[in-house]
Amino acid sequence: MNEHQKKQPDQVKIDENSKNEQLEKYREDSDGQYLTTDQGVRVSHTDDSLKAGDRGPTLMEDFHFREKMTHFDHEPIPERVVHARGSGAHGYFQVYESQADVTMARFLQDPAVKTPVFVRFSQVVGSKGSADTVRDVRGFATKFYTEEGNYDLVGNNIPIFFIQDAIKFPDLVHSIKPEPHHEMPQASAAHDNFWDFISLMPESAHMILWLLSDRGIARSYRMMDGFGVNTYRFINKEGKAHFVKFHWKSLLGVHSLVWDEAQKLGGKDADFLRRDLWEAIEMGDYPEYEFGVQLIPEEDEFKFDFDVLDPTKIWPEEDVPVKIIGKMVLNRNPDNFFAETEQVAFHPGNVVPGIDFSNDPLLQGRLFSYLDTQIIRLGGPNFTEIPINQPLAPVHNNQREAYHRMTINKGRVNYFPNSLGGGHPKPATREEGGYVHHMEKVEGRKIRNRSESFRDFFSQATMFWNSQSDAEKKHLIKAFHFELGKVESKEVRERMIDLLNKVDGDLATLAAEGIGVAAPATKGGTGVTKSSPAVSMAGTVKDTIKSRKIAVLVAEGYNHKQLSQVMEALEGKGARCKIISKNMGMIKSSDGNEVVAVKNYETSASVMFDAIFVPGGAKSIETLKMQGDAIGFINEAYRHCKPIGATGEGLDLLMESDIFKKGSLSDSPPEELMNEKGVVTVRNASSLSSFNEEFIKAIAAHRHWDRPEKDKVPA
Repeated sequence: MNEHQKKQPDQVKIDENSKNEQLEKYREDSDGQYLTTDQGVRVSHTDDSLKAGDRGPTLMEDFHFREKMTHFDHEPIPERVVHARGSGAHGYFQVYESQADVTMARFLQDPAVKTPVFVRFSQVVGSKGSADTVRDVRGFATKFYTEEGNYDLVGNNIPIFFIQDAIKFPDLVHSIKPEPHHEMPQASAAHDNFWDFISLMPESAHMILWLLSDRGIARSYRMMDGFGVNTYRFINKEGKAHFVKFHWKSLLGVHSLVWDEAQKLGGKDADFLRRDLWEAIEMGDYPEYEFGVQLIPEEDEFKFDFDVLDPTKIWPEEDVPVKIIGKMVLNRNPDNFFAETEQVAFHPGNVVPGIDFSNDPLLQGRLFSYLDTQIIRLGGPNFTEIPINQPLAPVHNNQREAYHRMTINKGRVNYFPNSLGGGHPKPATREEGGYVHHMEKVEGRKIRNRSESFRDFFSQATMFWNSQSDAEKKHLIKAFHFELGKVESKEVRERMIDLLNKVDGDLATLAAEGIGVAAPATKGGTGVTKSSPAVSMAGTVKDTIKSRKIAVLVAEGYNHKQLSQVMEALEGKGARCKIISKNMGMIKSSDGNEVVAVKNYETSASVMFDAIFVPGGAKSIETLKMQGDAIGFINEAYRHCKPIGATGEGLDLLMESDIFKKGSLSDSPPEELMNEKGVVTVRNASSLSSFNEEFIKAIAAHRHWDRPEKDKVPA
């Protein structure tokens, strides 16, 4: 086999471990090794620079000092303009059955193939140093290392966007970033510039409701859905095209924080979301997402009451069902955050045969912007040679120079056509795996305008509002009170209420109540009564406690039997229990057993957990009653509508808290098993099987919003 007969892309085979094996040659392990310079010279001393005498000047000939300091001075690279703060994970994707009827993309054909992936989750607005739990859109970008080349699905956890045309993207980002005259606020939309912009952009109304809903403060990257946002095309071998929207659906369901939690977590653990992802993978609780598509044949493009190319509109799942076609599992953390998560480069223009673009004007702009951004941020056009960005498919072309070139190309030929290289590398036909763009007929006069079909700004915003549960509506109104309450300009606040009145009169009236402006004189709205249950978080998965974090509050003298039986039941269903006490270390039970408290009150809080459990033990409970932090754990968890369980004397700690005194529960818990609004108790703990069953059910529900007096409980 000569050099011009090397394997073609259609002969490349991949599996789940292919990317890991490719990266292996770039990994370096310093265990047991000597310190060297970047040139491989062993270093004898690295604590003092070379000087002329003990107290003399540093000498320029100290090559080790100069190399070490120069590297340090140049370590920062420009952070992403948006999506600067993120977390990544490796994994694989498997299709359930061949999708050959709609696309010729090979990674969507064979259920036996595990296509390697790398996923980066992110916040949008804040800098790299901002907190994880701010209210924001979350990025959900997936790089598939397929046998035909890299395919990037670059999306968010919200299926639509603020604007219809990419030319407005710089204005949007400028408005939502810290205000330029004083660089405040960080990672927040709650300021005048942003809401001034939004109040003048009615096309953003739909997206604003999504952002201020609970989806804007995700509980975990593992508990949120992902969306491709834009409209793409699937193309099959016969050349038939379908418009397609992409969905990732979390198998843990979609769950959120409450705003008070999000704010407190920003101080208690600013890395809450990235820590949650990392620890889950390390413990084997691998995040899983099913991959779904919505398909519309090209000939049906104009059969709906929305424009299929409008990025501010969803395709309601009730009108265009989501077909689940595969699953992604994230099962490995990066070895080096900078080398992988920070340097990974996504681009919606990275497609494979069988996937093509639509005329979605936001997508069309992204096809330029992403590549342009990577070139400046990663130091030139050879960023594709950074290991995390390298495809598994072979790369053969005539690009041989520019910054940071890694490949050492052989041969004299770097142009096409050529005869000196035997005509290679040569273009491939469609049958040979060459990418061929869909032959869409395009014609029209050059014009700066948008389609009339894009000008319905409010009907889907109304549908979204109609679709929310009562609890979700209350949270959304509170979000408006916070966001618009930070706006100093009364004119901007009034303009936003007028805009919301075009969506729904009740929405506008409720939002106005908290921000010092008058409610609309006449209630407005679109008259739309349609709802879409799929856009409400209330109906998502609530049948598992897998990977939920349970805080167990104990002190010396706890009841070990109760603790061990409940923990065994919870962990048997996949939950993760952590012992919390005033002091870390060994805690002795009433019968001489011991457990390890891994967190104390200073390093933890109820906001870090999904549920609270208090086992009995007279001595333990008497001690906890005297600890305000323990009482605070209970009160705060109750106010945040989290499940709380108590057995035996553990009920007495609940009685000492405010959840019975000020909450919406009965005056006191009965002696027998009780499950009231997610508070599960039993005094007689001789048999815990029924308690465990009810407590697991309460945790699976995630939140218990039906606590009408919860705001009376201090947190």
